[in-house]
Amino acid sequence: MTHAEHHPHHAPGPYSAPQLRLDTWNDLQSRCAWLKEFSREKRDLTEPRALVAESLARLRVYESFWAFPGPERMSKLSALLEQGSYGELATEVRELARLLVGDAYRQRNASLEQAVRPDASSEGPPRAPSMGARASKPYFEVLVVDGIDGYDREELRDGLRACRRDTDEAVYELLTVPSLEDALIAVQFNWTIQTVFLRYNYGFHTEHKDPALRRYLDAVPPGSMPTSFGLDRSVELARQIKKLRPEIDIFLVTDAPLDRVAGNLGTNFRRVFYRLEQHMEQHLSILKGIRARYEAPFFDALRKYSAKPTGVFHALPIARGKSMSSGHWAKDLLEFYGPNIFMAETSATSGGLDSLLQPKGPIKRAQDNTARAFGARQSFFVTNGTSTANKIVAQAMIQPGDIVLVDRDCHKSHHYALVLAGAMTVYLDSYALPQYSMYGAVPLEEIERQLLELKAAGKLDRVRMLILTNCTFDGLTYDPARVMERVLAIKPDMVFLWDEAWYAYGRFSPALRRRTAMDSASRLRARFRSDAYRADYAQRAADGHTDENGRQLVDPELARVRVYSTQSTHKTLTSLRQGSMIHVHDEDFEQKAADSFHEAFMTHTSTSPNYQIVASLDVGRRQVELEGFEMVEQTIGLAMTLRQRVSEHPDISRFFSVLRPADMIPPEHRPSGLDFYYDNEHGWGQLDRAYRMDEFTLDPTRVTLYIGATGMDGDTFRHLLMDKYDIQINKTSRNTALFMPNIGTTRGDIAYLVNVLVEISLDIADRLSVESESGIERHEARVESLIEGPPLPNFSHFHGAFKPDASPTPEGDLRRAYFLAYDENNIDLIGLDHETLETIEGGHEYVSAAFVTPYPPGFPVLVPGQVLSPEIIAYLLALDVKEIHGYDPVQGLRVFTEAALEQAASGEITSTTTERV
Repeated sequence: MTHAEHHPHHAPGPYSAPQLRLDTWNDLQSRCAWLKEFSREKRDLTEPRALVAESLARLRVYESFWAFPGPERMSKLSALLEQGSYGELATEVRELARLLVGDAYRQRNASLEQAVRPDASSEGPPRAPSMGARASKPYFEVLVVDGIDGYDREELRDGLRACRRDTDEAVYELLTVPSLEDALIAVQFNWTIQTVFLRYNYGFHTEHKDPALRRYLDAVPPGSMPTSFGLDRSVELARQIKKLRPEIDIFLVTDAPLDRVAGNLGTNFRRVFYRLEQHMEQHLSILKGIRARYEAPFFDALRKYSAKPTGVFHALPIARGKSMSSGHWAKDLLEFYGPNIFMAETSATSGGLDSLLQPKGPIKRAQDNTARAFGARQSFFVTNGTSTANKIVAQAMIQPGDIVLVDRDCHKSHHYALVLAGAMTVYLDSYALPQYSMYGAVPLEEIERQLLELKAAGKLDRVRMLILTNCTFDGLTYDPARVMERVLAIKPDMVFLWDEAWYAYGRFSPALRRRTAMDSASRLRARFRSDAYRADYAQRAADGHTDENGRQLVDPELARVRVYSTQSTHKTLTSLRQGSMIHVHDEDFEQKAADSFHEAFMTHTSTSPNYQIVASLDVGRRQVELEGFEMVEQTIGLAMTLRQRVSEHPDISRFFSVLRPADMIPPEHRPSGLDFYYDNEHGWGQLDRAYRMDEFTLDPTRVTLYIGATGMDGDTFRHLLMDKYDIQINKTSRNTALFMPNIGTTRGDIAYLVNVLVEISLDIADRLSVESESGIERHEARVESLIEGPPLPNFSHFHGAFKPDASPTPEGDLRRAYFLAYDENNIDLIGLDHETLETIEGGHEYVSAAFVTPYPPGFPVLVPGQVLSPEIIAYLLALDVKEIHGYDPVQGLRVFTEAALEQAASGEITSTTTERV
C-alpha cells in the first residue's frame, strides 16, 4: 500500500454524513492493516499510527451518536492502539467494519448478539429466535436525552435490557446524548433511532464542531431553536423532533408536579413517565410504539386467509394455483411466480378480508395507518394507478361548467379527467427551458394573473379547482404552502389537487417534506386557526388586510383548506405496479365532498381489485414509517454522489454534465442564490436555505444529465444504455437524460452507471481521435444542432366556438370539442408542413380536434378546441422525435371543419349532447 492511499482525499467527502461515517470505518480498516504490516516489518510506525489515531478520533465523534458499536468498543480500540496490539486492533476493526458497512448488526439473532455486545456472554445461554420462523429480529436504537453520568447511563441501559423477552418483536439499544443540539443532530444523523426519551438535566449546546454534523443544525429554521428551560424546553424540543421526523415516538421522563404536566404538554409525547416508574413499563411502551407502526392489517389478514384450506366455488380458477396445477400447459406460470401469490389470490371480501369499495375491516385500518404516515386526514388506496386517482378526485370535486386552472404540461390523465367532468379549462403556462427542450413550472404570478382576470370578469364564484404537478417529471418542486396561501387570499374556497405521482417519498425527508401537499395543508390550517394570525389579520384592517409587501392576506373566517394529493406509490416507494394513493386534507370533506368522492371512487374502481396491490401498499406504508427517513436520505446521498463523480471525473466531464438549479430555475424564482448542489471548487451547496426561500427547488434525487456534447440525442442515448448496458431510464429530451435513483438503488448501481459513463466517454474520445477532418466537422455540427432546441410554444387559446361566452377570459370547453370530434363529418385533415404554417401566418384559423402529444416532452401541445398557432406548428416541424401521439404522418393533423365550428358556436352541440355518426 502506498503512502498516498492513506491520506485523506482533498476533494469534499460524501454528501451523506452516515456514508462519511462508514467511509471513515473503511479508511480505519485499511490504515490498521497498513499499521499491522509496518509493525511486522519493523518499519517506522509514526505515520501509520498517526493516521489510525486520526481516524479513531473522528469516529469517536461520529459514534457518540450511535449505540453500536458503543463507547466500550471504541475505548477498547483506543486501548489496543496505545498498547501496541496492532494485530488484534486490525482484527477488531475489520469485524466491526463488516458488521457496520453491511448492516449485519441490525438483524439480531443469538449468535450475532454475542458478536456485537462485549457483555453478551454474561447473560446466559443464547435465546431461541421468535417471530415465527424468522431467525433474527430487526434492530433499532432508542435515544435518551439527559446529562447523566456513565454510571447512571449503564444502570438505565442494564435495567431496560433486563426487561427483554423472547416474544419481543424487535431488539433495541440505548444511546444517550447530553444536550438539545446533540438530540437534533442524532435524530437526523442516526436513522436507526425510532424512539426518544427526554429526561431531566440536559444542556443546550453540542461540543462537536465537525461540519458534517453542524449541517444538521442548519435544518432547523432560524428562530425555531428551543430556548426555554425546564419542562418547556422538553415541549419545544419534542416539537422540533416531530418536525424533523414525525414518525418517531417521544416519551417524557420528569419529576415535575402533576399539575404542571397534565394537559400542558401538547400532542407530541406518546406518554409521560415519572422518575421512579419501573423500567418494564418503559420497555413495553417502546415496543408498543414500534408495533403500531409495524402492523400491516390487510397484509396480515391476507396471509392468514391464504393459509386456510378453502374450497373455491366462485370466480378465479387461478386462486390457490389450482387451474395451473391441475392442468398441463400452464404449470410454468406457477413455477415462475411460486405458490404464495396464487394462494393469496381471491375475490372474497369476507373470511377476515375486506372490500376496497366499502372498507370496514383490515383495508379500513390500513388506510387509517396510511393517513397517519403521510400526514393526511384521510387516505385511500387505488389499484389502477394515479391516472385513475386523478380522475376520481376531479369527478368528485368538479361539476359541469366549473372553471379549473391546470398546468398545461400536466399528465394526460388530467386532460381526460376534465373532459369527463365537463370543466371549463384554463391552461397555465410554465416557464420554458428551450435549451433543454423542457418546461419548468408555473410561476405564481401567472396563477394570480389568471385568477384576477376571472375575478374582474365576475367569474370567481365559478372557479373551483387548481391542479399543479409537484414535483414535475424533471424534479421541479413548488412551495405548496406559498401557492395555496396566495391563491386563498383571492379565492378562499379554492380546492387544490397536487399531482405528486413522482413525489410520494417527499414526506420522509425533513427538507423535502415542507414542499409536500399534506404537510403544507396542515401548516396552513394551523396558522389560519391560530389566535396570533387572527389577531394580526384584525390589526391590518386599516391597510385593507394586506401585508408589508402590499399583498392581500387570507381571511381566516372565509378560508377553507381543501387539499388533495395523488401519488404513484409504485413509482417511488414499495408497491406493486399500479399501486397508488389519494391523500386528503379537506376541512369540508365530510360535509361537502364525502358522498361525491365515494361515488367517483365507485365509478373508477374495479369491483375486482387486485389484493396483491392492496397488500403491497399496506406494507409499503409500514416500511416508510419505520425506515422511510433512512431510505430517502440514502437515495439523496446516492444522487449527490452521482453528481460528484460526473463533475470530478475528467473523462466523463468532457462529454457529460449534470444540470444545476441555476440551469433549471431562473434567478427570479431562486432568491436563495443556490446555483449548484455540487461544484468542484466550492463543494456541496446548502439545500435547506433554498427549500425555505425559493419559489421552485430542484428535487435532489433527480439527476438530469446533459448529453449534447456526445453528439447523441436523448433517444439514441437511452437505447444505447438499455441495449448494451442493461440500464433503464425513461425520460429524455433532445439533449438530456434523466436518472432517478430511488429507495431500491444501491451504491453498486451508482458505481456501475459511473463506469458505463466512463466507457462511453472513452469510446467517443477514441473514435474522435482517429476521425477524419470531415468526420470531426460532422460531429461538431451534430453537437451544435443539439445545443439549442426549437422554441417551446405556450398554449394559444380556445376557439370561440368552445368558449362559454364572449368575454376575454381564457377558459374553454374541452368536453364539447372532444365529443364533437367523434363525428368524422366534422373533421378535416391538414398536413404538418410549411404550407400549413404559411396558411396560418396568413391569418387562417385551424382548430385542433385531438390531443397531440410529442414524446418528449410527453404532454399535449394541442388539445381539442385549441387554435393552432404559428409557434406550435413551427415547434412540431422542428421536432426530431419519432413519436407524436394524435398525429398520423400519412393523414396529417385532425382539425375541425368550418361547418362544425359554426354548429358548435350556434349552440347546436353542447358539452352534454353530441350528434352521433
